[in-house]
Amino acid sequence: MGDEQPTGGCHAVNTDLYTKAEEFIRLFYYEQQLSGVEDRLDEIRQSIDEEGTYTHTSTELEFGAKVAWRNSNRCIGRLFWDTLRVFDARHLDTPEAMRDALYDHIDYATNGGRIRSTITIFKPETEEHQVRLWNHQLIRYAGYEENGTVTGDPASVGFTKRCQQLGWQGEGTAYDILPLVIEADHEQPQWFEIPQEKILEVPLRHPDFDWFKDLKLKWYAVPIISDMRLEIGGLNYTAAPFNGWYMETEIGARNLADEFRYDLLPAVAEAMGLDTRRNASLWKDRALIELNQAVLHSYQTDGVNIVDHHTAAKQFQRFEQKENKCGRQATGDWTWLIPPVSPAATHIFHSSYENRMDSPNYFYQTPAYE
Repeated sequence: MGDEQPTGGCHAVNTDLYTKAEEFIRLFYYEQQLSGVEDRLDEIRQSIDEEGTYTHTSTELEFGAKVAWRNSNRCIGRLFWDTLRVFDARHLDTPEAMRDALYDHIDYATNGGRIRSTITIFKPETEEHQVRLWNHQLIRYAGYEENGTVTGDPASVGFTKRCQQLGWQGEGTAYDILPLVIEADHEQPQWFEIPQEKILEVPLRHPDFDWFKDLKLKWYAVPIISDMRLEIGGLNYTAAPFNGWYMETEIGARNLADEFRYDLLPAVAEAMGLDTRRNASLWKDRALIELNQAVLHSYQTDGVNIVDHHTAAKQFQRFEQKENKCGRQATGDWTWLIPPVSPAATHIFHSSYENRMDSPNYFYQTPAYE
């Protein structure tokens, strides 16, 4: 399933929506071992005929969000798909009310470091209504570009500029938390600061290198993706932020190490006294391992949930086994499932997966601020 929307007359659109709704509702009733599916489908057919759309019950919404995680080809953490906590926020219709729901999501998900997988789902897209969150993640660092140099996260430069155009001003440090930006029904987007007490951050230090703390690195505890579209039974929830917890390589091998992000491998290697003049010294590999070791050590020391890539791969193997027992095939995007550190040391590297996009699922959207 792609991002294309049906075209043509009203009848064609309604037929397409009903087909997708029927597929999802039959799956829901089958897996939940419920009776009365035909009666429910009659209700949905009548609603689509009369109003052009239909409404998920709370239990259908919860099931759909969980199965969308189960179907997410790029996620290695799907073993825990059925533990997702779903907050139904479809009744909220003002940016201020949505802001408060997002604050609640951050509080609940963070849980003092004992991170809980959570999703908050706002109203679905219709011809009259659309809700978008401009943020890629609810919590992320700003990026300030000046004379070709970036302070902070280079991945956030574009969004940071748009926030500044809306009137937000950060302090200009490498770790400024960006505001929430909420757009409802194509009205002027509104921005809201996230109270500092709601944001759990982890200062990074190394179990063996005392000098590491002098680098003054840190990262936030909870990755809450907020710019993807959740599709369930033909309905599109364009604002449905969700989170699990970090795998250490997401921070140590990507956010902090990528040349187009914080690009910290040279600084770590220099502090380690490595020969950075020759690739054959494997200085990047050695610095990468120690950076990831620091991330794991720091999160674990501070009691913040995190998983290492080897454990995550074993958990994914258990997910595959459980799916097979249920008569389902575990789909996957191999290029995303292999960890960026030592992939050949995991079973995923030696496996193949069908990269099939089943529904329900999460889909990328063009950034709302572009």
